[in-house]
Amino acid sequence: MANPLRGEVFRLYKNLLYLGREYPKGAAYFRERLKSAFMKNKDVKDPEKIKALVAKGDFVIKELQALYYLRKYRAMKKRYYESEE
Repeated sequence: MANPLRGEVFRLYKNLLYLGREYPKGAAYFRERLKSAFMKNKDVKDPEKIKALVAKGDFVIKELQALYYLRKYRAMKKRYYESEE
């Protein structure tokens, strides 16, 4: 019997992989770390534990999005406003 949370985990992995393309240390670095994190938890069978891990992954997605928005904001601010130094 397949785990009903499998699709949720797969969605999380794909979203993180997509967001990792713009990671500051490079996409290859992010992909390695992502794969190792998922492989570390591959034997988890408890649905509650899986839900907790997916929630943690969703938090990481929000943190990455905030990081990217901040980087874009800083670049735009640097481009259009004079330096105060």
